[in-house]
Amino acid sequence: MLSSKVINESHGQDSSYFLGWQEYEKNPFHETLNPSGIVQMGLAENQLSFDLIESWLDDHPEVLGLKKNEESVFKHLALFQDYHGLPAFKDAMAKFMEKIRGSKVKFNANKMVLTAGSTSANETLMFCLANPGDAFLIPAPYYPGFDRDLKWRTGVEIVPIHCVSSNGYKITKEALEDAYERAHKLNLNVKGVLITNPSNPLGTSTTRGELDLLLTFTSAKKIHMVSDEIYSGTVFDSPEFTSVLEVAKDKNMDLDEKIHVVYSLSKDLGLPGFRVGLIYSNNEKVVSAATKMSSFGLISSQTQHLLANLLSDERFTTKYLEVNRKRLRERRDRLVSGLKKAGIGCLKSNGGLFCWVDLRHLLKSNTFEAEHSLWTKIVCEVGLNISPGSSCHSDEPGWFRVCFANMSDQTLEVAMDRVHGFVEAMVMNTNHGKQKRTMWDSRRRSLINKWVSKLSSVQCESER
Repeated sequence: MLSSKVINESHGQDSSYFLGWQEYEKNPFHETLNPSGIVQMGLAENQLSFDLIESWLDDHPEVLGLKKNEESVFKHLALFQDYHGLPAFKDAMAKFMEKIRGSKVKFNANKMVLTAGSTSANETLMFCLANPGDAFLIPAPYYPGFDRDLKWRTGVEIVPIHCVSSNGYKITKEALEDAYERAHKLNLNVKGVLITNPSNPLGTSTTRGELDLLLTFTSAKKIHMVSDEIYSGTVFDSPEFTSVLEVAKDKNMDLDEKIHVVYSLSKDLGLPGFRVGLIYSNNEKVVSAATKMSSFGLISSQTQHLLANLLSDERFTTKYLEVNRKRLRERRDRLVSGLKKAGIGCLKSNGGLFCWVDLRHLLKSNTFEAEHSLWTKIVCEVGLNISPGSSCHSDEPGWFRVCFANMSDQTLEVAMDRVHGFVEAMVMNTNHGKQKRTMWDSRRRSLINKWVSKLSSVQCESER
């Protein structure tokens, strides 16, 4: 006999968000080895600025060699470390987070809890703030992984705050009150509101007005306010990023024990494999309990040592944030421009590693069944793994999250060629069935041959 966690399907793995990944893993695109494979555009990963980090590592070999002032620190790092973390690392993280926020917010390392990534941070907060059956309100569309991270082991429920495309998905007082009332009609005890800022999947930063509204709402309801700010350093366009802590300070709520922030280096530095996250809170009981819970998912001492040195280099972090934002903006523009040429629009974005793409005009009907059909075709026939809006709990069929920072310029070009070919085939073919599929297959083979030929030409030039 196994536990209910093992035998039920509450993990959310059957979501199209995860199913798209599974299809990609069966047939991953490679520029030369598998040019007809599926291009991964469902992964919010930042690979655009690895060269900056690798250059810093080349200039500081002593850090990877586990040395400090030419003395080995191997034994110190290898032996037992308590779950509070290395002071030097926490201080460096605090200064880095302050820099991202333009020094408008100060961070106290003693109010910081280190976790193995933001997934662990968010789940730990749920354990600290809510009991099984309690609920958090989250603006929808929202990150599909929250159905796993916040709910699976904690038993916490999610009630969507319905946001709509007609006003750019802004959070309104009416939407907040509606979500709160719906939760109570379901006999759910609302413990708080959780947002991602900038939004995943929208790629838009939460405005100061929205943050003010949220803090006013949560304060009036005497519930918690959680702001997941793991994309804070990716804001590359106006309006600039505003932290919930900055608005709380302006409202004289900066010491409020019901305001909590989640952060990670997975997106801003592109280091998801390092498993570095944290919780920041003014609530001493939350910090104490979360610190004890963090023993189940610690950051290795070696990782903390490396990043403490890297983040303490003020010159490097200043340059990195500036260059990374510039590259993200340029890559966003390339994606938006490529989609526009195919007659496809996007929600105007200013941050994150993705765009919220409008494919409503390609649906056969205004239904989520039609959205699923279109998504299946895009993944299996066009060879692009993107995330359908339904997996993000969108109320409106036809929107998709498309990631742009986890690939090379050349791979993005392949993806845009495929999009153009697909839309062209849909427009030109009024007939259904085999003829339509044959024309698209022919178009796709032509694009693949064009790409292979282009690669061969580049390789020949380099060999000369």
